[in-house]
Amino acid sequence: MILPAIKIKLRFDYVGKAKSSKLFGNKNPEQLADDARQHKVTMMRNVPVQGISIDDIDMSQDIYSLIDDITGKKVAYAPVVITFYADSIEDAIKFIVKEEFRTVEIIEPDELTLSKSDMEKLLFRISLELSEYREYLFRKVDTWK
Repeated sequence: MILPAIKIKLRFDYVGKAKSSKLFGNKNPEQLADDARQHKVTMMRNVPVQGISIDDIDMSQDIYSLIDDITGKKVAYAPVVITFYADSIEDAIKFIVKEEFRTVEIIEPDELTLSKSDMEKLLFRISLELSEYREYLFRKVDTWK
């Protein structure tokens, strides 16, 4: 039996932090956030992901700024709302474990039923994606040292 695709709407907020550089000039956090958003959206549009079909990408929300409670510096966020079809809930997990992830809404179907086997696959996929993300963070921290 072939199950229908799952239609999901996710929101990502791409961050922009001010960097001071004498060689390359200074970009404000809003511009950095917008640049990050543009880059990520271009990647989503041009790099296919197995089991995922992008339906819509909405970048119309305004960039907003906050003061980072640790550094005390201004940080900007550029929101993007992505609507896509996933062949399975497992395929959507790779988007949900990203650090930019903020919200999720399952649009279709109204109800999902997971068998024992489906639930095991889902939990395995979550574990795998979190392990890969942890490795990415370790590599990122090592480059700061």
